[in-house]
Amino acid sequence: MIAQILKQIGNFNEEQVQLFESKIVYRKLSKDDIVLPEGGVCSSVFYNLSGALYQFNHKVDNELNVIDLHLDQEWFLNASSFFNQKPSDCCIKAFTDCSIFELSVFRLHELIAVSPVFLQLGKVLESATSRVHFFDNLMTPLQKYQYVLDHRPDLIQQFPLKIIAAYLKITPETLSRVRDKLSKGKGRS
Repeated sequence: MIAQILKQIGNFNEEQVQLFESKIVYRKLSKDDIVLPEGGVCSSVFYNLSGALYQFNHKVDNELNVIDLHLDQEWFLNASSFFNQKPSDCCIKAFTDCSIFELSVFRLHELIAVSPVFLQLGKVLESATSRVHFFDNLMTPLQKYQYVLDHRPDLIQQFPLKIIAAYLKITPETLSRVRDKLSKGKGRS
């Protein structure tokens, strides 16, 4: 399994896979367990084996502000806190029961010290900034939802629409209108 995870990132030989495996920690999470508390420093990268997690904080009016959603077979971290080693402005929490791998920054540095081949793990860090790019591209609510349907349809099976709407930075009512418009549009085709 570890070899398959690493294959998504780059080329690692059997010895490197075993070394990586010796550095990661397996964690079983229950629904609502916190991986990173708000105000904590993100000092690890994580791989979600199974389950669903979300990153969020609360706006001034205590409204849920969803930063990111994480599904099976995805790497995740709080990028800002990790890169700057500053307290996180959001929380990472298990939305369902989960199984994850954790690799601390200390262990990551140990791997890189052994072999520069582990610099390939930097691709994990690059993927953490992809959501910022997603919202830097000015998209309409319809385009945002269509993007989710096209690129991350499993989100809709794992998370309630209220969380999907918060993730897309639209109101639940707007999401309902978008979904209605899409269903009517497909009905006419």
